[in-house]
Amino acid sequence: MQEDAVKPKLEQQLCFAVYSAMHAITKAYQPLLEKLGLTYPQYLVMLVLWEGGDVTVKQLGERLYLDSGTLTPLLKRLESMDLVHRARDPKDERRVRVTLTAKGQLKHREAQMVPAQILTAMGRPADDLKAVRKELRKIRNALLETRAVKAPSKEA
Repeated sequence: MQEDAVKPKLEQQLCFAVYSAMHAITKAYQPLLEKLGLTYPQYLVMLVLWEGGDVTVKQLGERLYLDSGTLTPLLKRLESMDLVHRARDPKDERRVRVTLTAKGQLKHREAQMVPAQILTAMGRPADDLKAVRKELRKIRNALLETRAVKAPSKEA
């Protein structure tokens, strides 16, 4: 009987609550983003570009917590849709800059309704969601910090 007490249960796991909530959130976004012709990861890239306009691939990866192996196909697809333009930085050829095209800028207007519709779908007051977002950021940052502290050095 004591053995049963220490067995982890799915519904008691924070990771499952976060995972299943993210799955539900992605499903809620899907029909809205389908109208825009974007996938959820593409939408996240576009959000960063709509905020800042001109970023390097490295900056984009840092903002989205994605590596270049994941970002490159996303950016290629967005470029083939004529939403973004990628070009080597003339000041530093090692860097690739990503900018919105005119069509990408116009897409922002179409996407304006998405956050409000998602907020409505979540059925929670905006202040509650702000508090949840703040807590999730704290958890993410603590986990990243723990990983950074415990990760072995590549130089060792």
